[in-house]
Amino acid sequence: MKLTHRLFGLLLLTFCHSALAIPTAIPVGTTFYDPARAWNGFILFPGNDNQTHLIDMTGKEVHRWKYESFPPWPIKREQLNGQRGRILVQLERQNKLDKVASPGNGMVNASVAEVNWQGDVVWQYGSQATPVHQHHELQRLDNGNTLLLGAALKRLPGYDYDVIDNTIEEITPQGKKIWSWSVADHLHEFGFSDKQLQMIRESHDPDFLHMNTAAPIGPNHWFDAGDKRFAPDNILLNSRNGNVAVIVDRRSGKVIWRIGPDYPASQLGKPLPRPLDQMIGEHDVHMIPAGLPGAGNILIFDNQGNAGYPPTRQGFFSASRVIEVNPVSKQIVWEYTGEKSQQAISTFYSAYISNAQRLPNGNTLIDEGQSGRLFQVTPQGDIVWEYVSPFYGKAMPRDHYVANTVYRAYMVPYTWAPEGTPHHETAVTSGCTHYPALPGCPALDVAK
Repeated sequence: MKLTHRLFGLLLLTFCHSALAIPTAIPVGTTFYDPARAWNGFILFPGNDNQTHLIDMTGKEVHRWKYESFPPWPIKREQLNGQRGRILVQLERQNKLDKVASPGNGMVNASVAEVNWQGDVVWQYGSQATPVHQHHELQRLDNGNTLLLGAALKRLPGYDYDVIDNTIEEITPQGKKIWSWSVADHLHEFGFSDKQLQMIRESHDPDFLHMNTAAPIGPNHWFDAGDKRFAPDNILLNSRNGNVAVIVDRRSGKVIWRIGPDYPASQLGKPLPRPLDQMIGEHDVHMIPAGLPGAGNILIFDNQGNAGYPPTRQGFFSASRVIEVNPVSKQIVWEYTGEKSQQAISTFYSAYISNAQRLPNGNTLIDEGQSGRLFQVTPQGDIVWEYVSPFYGKAMPRDHYVANTVYRAYMVPYTWAPEGTPHHETAVTSGCTHYPALPGCPALDVAK
């Protein structure tokens, strides 16, 4: 809720000399909040300080876990016999890292864990001796097992270097791996042409696909109507670098649905619905859960960053979008851009990370991860809540800069946290000074 900050900048000087490059008057905390139009709850997200934070709508931190999260996963009370406030996190990084290791490619983490509200480890998978190279995805399934994206170095036929093979793994509470799936074994099913596969080999990029989502489809009306591609336990898997998303059949292991890697040129601004057009470097590709507005459609944070084989041509402006796609017709049925909030299209952009979440009242939570900006929009695109993370830090010890990036954020109801956890729903308009185009700000009303 604070807006500042010269004091914040001065404090960073004690952290790192590179803090001199950070503006000292950027807004942080909650900059705008309309309680009547927002869906109100807590927001769970990883700070770039390698800790996990829970805030209320006014930006007040109500809890913190000392663990980093890539991403944090709020475990449902129904899966814990009513216990509240438990999350999945990364417990520790490997002490000795391979030369190709980075948080982004998965070759860093040694173990993952379930921790309670007090931060106690109540379940762990992996260790320094038997590391788990989990990255980008970590979920507790409805059956009580845990789903994660993993990574391992592997030599593929026709490659003269080791690549990072991404795997999907399902782990029981007893730590037994009961199902796994390897991208390397199914690369030929991702829709790449022979020429594109040659470009991939010649890139000499070990992390050439860079998978960033592995989410179960969940109950949906498509499957109920007889479309077996959308069986609830099938997995929706996304490749950032390949501009391709697929559904993996749990029983056969085959890819049975796909979008990309080739798309029509961008048709941004054209009427909806329209065929899915060019996505670039997308994140958090998942089916909207049953019971929410848009259930059964696929929600995607389309970064429009640099990706593709060959590199995809971007638009004149660097600008991201969030799109909702009918998975059967493969048409865009809803989209958000900066223009939807009466701002320049370039004001909304994150070249990497980021996510979006559909909320019970039809609003959408958006994490513009590159700038640490979280905000909530109505279906029409009005911003009804905005927050900028004040948690700066280094992503890796070898980095020479600090940032406030947020990989992924989730909203949870107040009842997810222990009873009595404080929260406030006081309107905030201080951001109007910095963002006069926010709906509800006096400057915008005058302009109208």
